[in-house]
Amino acid sequence: MPPSDAYRPDPAWLRLGDGLHDAVTPAHFPQHLLRFRNDRAAADVGLDTLSDPAWIDHFARFTPLPGNLPEPLALRYHGHQFRHYNPNLGDGRGFLYAQVRDRHGVLLDLGTKGSGTTPWSRGGDGRLTLKGAVREILATEYLEALGVDTSRTLSVVETGESLERHDEPSPTRAAVLVRLQRSHVRFGTFQRLAFHREHALLERLVGFTLQTWFPDDADASDPASTLLDRAVSGMARTVGGWMAAGFVHGVLNTDNMCITGQSFDYGPWRWAMTYDPGFTAAYFDDTGLYAFGRQPEAVHWNLVRLAEALLPVGDREALTAALHTYVPRVRRAWGDAVRRRLGIASAGAEEDERRATALVSFLGDTGLPMEQVYFDLYGGPASRDRRARSPLATSYAAPAFDGLGSWIDAAQPDPQAHLDHAVFDEGPVTMAIETVEALWDPIAVHDDWSALHTHVAAVRRYGEALAGTLCNGPLPVHGLEDVPVPG
Repeated sequence: MPPSDAYRPDPAWLRLGDGLHDAVTPAHFPQHLLRFRNDRAAADVGLDTLSDPAWIDHFARFTPLPGNLPEPLALRYHGHQFRHYNPNLGDGRGFLYAQVRDRHGVLLDLGTKGSGTTPWSRGGDGRLTLKGAVREILATEYLEALGVDTSRTLSVVETGESLERHDEPSPTRAAVLVRLQRSHVRFGTFQRLAFHREHALLERLVGFTLQTWFPDDADASDPASTLLDRAVSGMARTVGGWMAAGFVHGVLNTDNMCITGQSFDYGPWRWAMTYDPGFTAAYFDDTGLYAFGRQPEAVHWNLVRLAEALLPVGDREALTAALHTYVPRVRRAWGDAVRRRLGIASAGAEEDERRATALVSFLGDTGLPMEQVYFDLYGGPASRDRRARSPLATSYAAPAFDGLGSWIDAAQPDPQAHLDHAVFDEGPVTMAIETVEALWDPIAVHDDWSALHTHVAAVRRYGEALAGTLCNGPLPVHGLEDVPVPG
C-alpha cells in the first residue's frame, strides 16, 4: 500500500542548492529482514499504511518516496571531536533520504545509519551493527518515554552482512536504520562553512534554517544571533531532559549537536542508575570529558563554537548575549524538569529549583537508584502508599528523607499526572546496561526478538503513564556566566 493521505512530502533541502551535500548511491544488501517497524512514529507522517514489502523497498533499498528527494544526499559538515577540530567529517555511513511534514506541519528528516559508503566515509565500511541498531531503538524509545526531545527510530532492517568491529565480538550482524528527526543540520554544518570562508552560503544556511524550523523568527533583524538563541534554548531543554532522565549521551561532539536542539545519534550511551556526576558512558572517554555531570558544560562549550562559526554573518555582542542566556535557562529548566519527573505542580521557578536541589542532594548522599526514587515519589502526597510498598521504604523512613519528604507531602500533584495508570502498581521501567545486554543475548544466540519487543511495549506504557508531566530542563551549571565568544 502507498502512503496515506497524511503523507506530506517537502524536500526543502533542495532549495539550498549545491555546496552542502553530495548525491550518493545506497548500498545493495544481500538480505532485507524487517526487525523493527515504528508505526506509531510512521503514523505522524503518513507512512504507517505502507505494506511490509513497500516499507523494505523504501527503508532498505531506498527507492525514493513519492514527491520527495530523487536521490539520497550525504551532508557535509566539520566538527570538534573531544574538543579537537576535524575538517574531514561528513555523513560517512548515512544520508538524508527524505523530508516530510508531520501532522503539526513540522518538517522532519528521514536520515539513515548504516546505508553504505559516501565520499565522507574515511575508509570505513559505511555499515551499522545490528546491536548498534538495537541500542538506538532502546535509547530513543526510553528517552521519548521520559519526555526527552529525541529523534525517533523509524525502521531497522537486518541486511545479512557480516561485519568486523574492534568493540564488539566479531564477526557480527549488520543492519540499516532510518530515523525521524527535526533537522539534520548540525553545529558542524555551520563550522564547515566558516572554516572554508563560504560566508554567502553560511548566511543562506542561517536564513534557511530559521525559515524552515523556526518560521516565527524568519524575519529577525539579526538572523545569526536569533538562530543561536534558538539553539541555546533547544539544547538547554534537551540537556535538562538528559539530566533528569539520568541519561549519558557519551559523545557530545559538535557534529552530534543538532541546530534545533533535538537529541540524536546514539552510540556508547548509558543510563546512570544513581546520581553519580562522574559516571561516563564511552569506554574511550578516559578524562570524563562527557561524564554525566559535565554534560551541561560540554553543551555550553559546543554552543560557543557555534557562535564562533556564526561570527562572519552575525553581530558579536548579540551572539554573546545569546550565549549568556544559557546558564539561567538551564537553571530554570532544571527545577522544572525535576518537578515534572516527580509529577507535581510548579511552586514557582525559584522554589522548584530549591526542591530540585533537595532531591539531588538526597540522591547523591544516599546513592539510591534514581528511577526508583522518581517513581516512588511521583504525584507528591499521592505517592505515600506507593512509597510504603517500595523496596526503598526503609530509606524513606530514615531521618535523611525528612526534609525532602516534608515538601513532597506538601506539594500539589500535577493536574496532568496519570496517577491511576496501572503502571503505578507495577514498578518503574529502567534501561540499565544489564537490561540492554539481557535483551540482546536472545537475539544474538537464538534470533529471538520477543524480549526486545516486550520491553519496548513496557517502555511505551511507562511513557503513557508519565505523559503530560515529562522532563524539560537541566542541572545547574556554575562558572560559565562570563564566557565570551572567542575572537
